[in-house]
Amino acid sequence: MAEQSEGRIFSTDPLPPGTRIACRVEYDGSAYNGWQAQPHPGSVTVQQTLEAALSEIAAAPLRVHCAGRTDSGVHAHAQVIHFDAPTARSRKAWVIGSNSCLPPDIRVHWAQPVSEDFHARFSALARRYRYVIANTAIRPALLGRQLSWQRYPLDIGRMHAAARFLLGEQDFSAFRAASCQSSTPYRCVDHCEVTRRGDLVVIDIQANAFLHHMVRNIAGSLMAVGIGSREPVWIEELLAGQDRTRAADTASATGLYLVDVVYPERFDLPATSPGPLLLGT
Repeated sequence: MAEQSEGRIFSTDPLPPGTRIACRVEYDGSAYNGWQAQPHPGSVTVQQTLEAALSEIAAAPLRVHCAGRTDSGVHAHAQVIHFDAPTARSRKAWVIGSNSCLPPDIRVHWAQPVSEDFHARFSALARRYRYVIANTAIRPALLGRQLSWQRYPLDIGRMHAAARFLLGEQDFSAFRAASCQSSTPYRCVDHCEVTRRGDLVVIDIQANAFLHHMVRNIAGSLMAVGIGSREPVWIEELLAGQDRTRAADTASATGLYLVDVVYPERFDLPATSPGPLLLGT
């Protein structure tokens, strides 16, 4: 992705109606029933909240599409969306204007005109998630809704060794939620590592796409390896067995972040800036 200058972000040149706009959106998912708009009265989602703000700036209704739908309580450092602008507005209006209408736990960081063949979901080459665990004897009082928690000491060497078995294109049925609607359980994981930063343990994983609950199910099983109740090779056995009931419980949503989405260079999207400590590279 290309670098994004402040001048481009705050450009006041109007973009004509019908322009397809891509945006990077950051949010704390704690207060939301996931990303996707819900028909149930009283259900508050990130998509509904964002569409309401953007529609106010457009003075017309609009619909947004995202790179990856996140579950209730899951966060995003770099969700990517697109929409077709119903009215002429500048990049500054889409960014600064929408943020003025949004609650403080949702922020638009940039707005970029893209070609009509761009799609936030279907144009994506890969998605990257991080699962962040507070590995402390007592559950932290701070950031309680932004971290998972494991009181038993985690051996990241064992977890990292186990994570090696996840690499490549494989059948991930063992880490697939029963409610998953994907037509295939096959996914290609090209990066997975486990690191420690003081009391924080971070699982960093990137794949072409993810099954429903796949990262949280992997995190639960890697933690079982980390506390010593399972051997690293267990992950290989789970993949071979293709049986979700043999794996560990699904890890909490609170520790999960969508941190990057990779697109072809031809779309010239802005680079994702480094996040705070628990999300930084």
